[in-house]
Amino acid sequence: MEQITSHDHYSKVIREKGSVLMFSASWCPDCVVIDPVMPELEEKHSELGFYKVNRDDFIELCQELDIFGIPSFIVFKNGEEAGRFVSKDRKTKEEIDTFIQEAKQK
Repeated sequence: MEQITSHDHYSKVIREKGSVLMFSASWCPDCVVIDPVMPELEEKHSELGFYKVNRDDFIELCQELDIFGIPSFIVFKNGEEAGRFVSKDRKTKEEIDTFIQEAKQK
């Protein structure tokens, strides 16, 4: 999963045909739990770009996007938000997969 490195990089990837942004932090135990399943989801949904946004490096962006809990996910299509899975709860691989499937159909 590619790391978002700047606000310009973020602006570029959300304009792609389809991108999944995972908001996380290295100190977040729930983020660490799902990290190992993300490559499988990336492979399953290979038509989408997958990007990790470090919450601590992009706190203003997280505030702008109303990301109050991590891990959280937002799917963008051509610059428009197609779906979000944002909460403070631990997420399962199945829940993330279902969210991505539903967001792709929008």
